[in-house]
Amino acid sequence: MGTRPFYLDVIEALNKTGVLYTVVGGVAAILHGAPRMTGDLDLAVILEEENILRLAKTMERMGYKPRIPVDPGDLADPAIRELWKKEKGLKVFTFFHPSKPFAEVDILIEESTNFRGIWERRREYQAGDIPVPTVSIDDLIAMKQLSARDKDLADITALHRIKALKERKG
Repeated sequence: MGTRPFYLDVIEALNKTGVLYTVVGGVAAILHGAPRMTGDLDLAVILEEENILRLAKTMERMGYKPRIPVDPGDLADPAIRELWKKEKGLKVFTFFHPSKPFAEVDILIEESTNFRGIWERRREYQAGDIPVPTVSIDDLIAMKQLSARDKDLADITALHRIKALKERKG
């Protein structure tokens, strides 16, 4: 029996601490049925102070550190996030685990994304007994159209096919 992916540990911990988040990116594409590989976990988190502080504390308890040398609690301050975007060109805030080389969690910080709407339209998947709040297929397609990298364009094609199949099945 192999070890489970790192992101299930993260999802389980976030669920237990009541963080409001939605899985987006490659893991969400996989959960919807797209055949692809991914190494990190991308999350759209409700960018409200109390929620972000819960997220930061949960990640710290799990041994995760911010990729940039800052206090992870600063993520809760909209003015500081804005400064990071301007000065560092940050689009995501990355947590990494020093003893797990590929365990990275990217938190989207672009305020123009409607995180509350993504949360409200989410789809719940199950990974064993762990509920995984996942971005809806339509929101994921829209997010991937914005980045338009080659892998995102491939995901969009696969997601459109999956959506059509699901609609045909009713």
